[in-house]
Amino acid sequence: MMDPELKLRYLRSRRPRSRFAHWSGLLLLAVMIGSWFVGDFQLEDFLSQRRLQNLGRFLNELVPYPLQGEDFDLGIAFQWAGEVLAERGWSATVVTLAISVAAIVLAGFGGVLFSLPAARNFTSPEPFLSSLQSPHRAWGFLWPSLVWITRAFLIFARAIPEYLWVFLLLAVLGPTAWPAVLALALHNLGILGKLGAEVVENTESAPLSALRGLGASHLQIAVTGLFPLTFSRFLLFFFYRWETCVREATVLGMLGIVSLGYWIQDARARTHYDEMFFLVLLGAVLVLMGDLLSALAREAVRRFSSGDEGR
Repeated sequence: MMDPELKLRYLRSRRPRSRFAHWSGLLLLAVMIGSWFVGDFQLEDFLSQRRLQNLGRFLNELVPYPLQGEDFDLGIAFQWAGEVLAERGWSATVVTLAISVAAIVLAGFGGVLFSLPAARNFTSPEPFLSSLQSPHRAWGFLWPSLVWITRAFLIFARAIPEYLWVFLLLAVLGPTAWPAVLALALHNLGILGKLGAEVVENTESAPLSALRGLGASHLQIAVTGLFPLTFSRFLLFFFYRWETCVREATVLGMLGIVSLGYWIQDARARTHYDEMFFLVLLGAVLVLMGDLLSALAREAVRRFSSGDEGR
């Protein structure tokens, strides 16, 4: 019987090797080293005495104001936190959550609508019957054009970050919640539309081909065939993107929209770092709750989907 150590050496010598992976790793290492020097990162400046003193002072100011320089008292800390919540924390949290929900609902509807014309197998003269050609040359040009126009719009929508959309919309709509809602909706519409189109293109075509063979129209195929087959997978993407909306709705407030981010920026401007840190923690709790609800919803969708498939 071969010695285990010799066997490990033998297996190691016989392992598959990839020159592409080897050179890719070396290239990545070279890029990291180059970025360090080009970016002029200086570790000694980052850990200088002055910066360490600033860090210590900042950490001391994170203590609630009534307790700064005093012994810690849990009752006073809760009273201070309750006052911050009553003044602005609770309302800002509700606004942040409302922005994320409104944005993802708009993005979800838009993503569904644009995913259909962006799917090549659906947007054709004979959907899911690729072997059949249109008798009119004009149709053969118009259907692919519709696909590429829709895909170009989805690329444009998701290529512009939410922050830039908000900058543009603030100039038109002012510092209300609508710029954040529309910015998040547009960006996530582009993402959900692309993912939805891929879901449609990867859906089993046999039942949809049968519907078309029986004379079903595009709308009938979408409602009676595609919707039941793709709904669960689209919901997974929907709830995943909602997690992102919750996080981004918190940050976008720093641009002037009255959400958690607005009051975080306001507390920082007034150098009330204790209040700023409390609002940051409040935003973190909101994001964690959103992530938890999204994870539970996606797990429920997976179980429902697998249960249906097993029948």
